[in-house]
Amino acid sequence: MKRVRVVVLGAGVVGFSTAVCIAEALPLCSVTVLAERFSPDTTSDGAAGIAFAAEFPDIPLERQRRWFKDSFDHLLAIAQSQDSPDAGIMLSSGWQIFKEVPARKKPFWSDFVIGFRTMTDGELKRFPDHRFGQAFTTVKCECSSYLPWLEERFRKAGGQVEQRKVNSLQELSNSFDVIVNCSGLGSKVLAGDTSVYPVRGQVLKVEAPWLTHFIRDGDGKTYIYPGMHSVTVGGTRQEGDWRLRVDQGDTESILERCSSLEPSLKKAKVLSQWVGLRPSRRNPRVERETVQLQGRTLPVVHNYGHGGWGVTIAWGTALDALGLVRQCLKEMPHQAKL
Repeated sequence: MKRVRVVVLGAGVVGFSTAVCIAEALPLCSVTVLAERFSPDTTSDGAAGIAFAAEFPDIPLERQRRWFKDSFDHLLAIAQSQDSPDAGIMLSSGWQIFKEVPARKKPFWSDFVIGFRTMTDGELKRFPDHRFGQAFTTVKCECSSYLPWLEERFRKAGGQVEQRKVNSLQELSNSFDVIVNCSGLGSKVLAGDTSVYPVRGQVLKVEAPWLTHFIRDGDGKTYIYPGMHSVTVGGTRQEGDWRLRVDQGDTESILERCSSLEPSLKKAKVLSQWVGLRPSRRNPRVERETVQLQGRTLPVVHNYGHGGWGVTIAWGTALDALGLVRQCLKEMPHQAKL
C-alpha cells in the first residue's frame, strides 16, 4: 500500500504539535516537518508560554473552549508527569489584575484552569492602581525545552525533519500528497493571506528566584512570569511592527512597568533580551482547501494565525487539523486510503 506523504510547514509550537498529532494517530502516513527555522530560533522559543486565552471574535465559543481545554489538559498531564522538567512544563499560580472591572468577570476558560476565583479586596491592596483581579493556577510551557521534546516525540513516531526555506507551495507539489500549513507569518506569502500581520513582542529574562507567582495586567502589556530557570518580564504589543532588534526604550519601559507591580524586580539582574513577531490575525485559520499545484490537485490544511496564544491553544487546533487531514485521506483515491 502506498504511504500518504504529509508535509507540515513550520517548526514552532503549532507546527510541531500538529506534526506529533498526525504522526501518532496516522502511522501509515509518512510525515515530514519542513521549516527554515527550528528551536531555539522560532518565535515560540521566546514566548512566555502561560496558558490562558483571549476571545476571538468570529469563532464559535464552543470551538474556542474545546481548543483551550484540549491544550490545557495535554499540558497539565505533562506538568504532572516525570517528563515535566525535560518538556519545560510546570504549574504556575498568580493573578491577573485590571484597572477597570472587565465586562466579563469570568472568562470562557475559567472552568478549565485550576481554582479560578475573584481576588479579595485584601489581595488587591497590593495593586492600588487596579480595581479587579482574578486568581488561578495554570500551566507554563517553556518552548526552548518543549519544542526539542516535541521533536523527539515526533521522531519516535516515525516523523522526519528537514530544514530549508519554502518559497511557494508549488515546490512541494511532486513530493507530498497533503500539505499542512503551520507557517505563521509565512502564510502571508505561502497562502497569499493578506490578513496576517505581526505584533511585535519584546521580553526580558531576569534572575529573581524569590518570585514564585505570576502577575499579569489585564491589558496584556505588562506581565511577570516566573519560570524554571528565570523570570520573563514584558512586554510590548506593537501591531504591524516588523522590527526584530531590541529597543532600549522598550526595555526601560518594561522594567519600569513591571517594577511598579513588583518592586523587588529593581534588584533583579537582566539575563537576556528577546524580540519576536507574533503571527496575528483577526481569528486563527484552521480549515482546509484544495489547491492546483503544477497540474496536481492537492489538499491543504491550514493551522496558523494564533497571535500571542500559540502555546495556549496549539494542541487543540492541532487536533482539529488532524481531523481535517483524516477527511482529506478519506476523499483520496482508493489505493491511498488508510
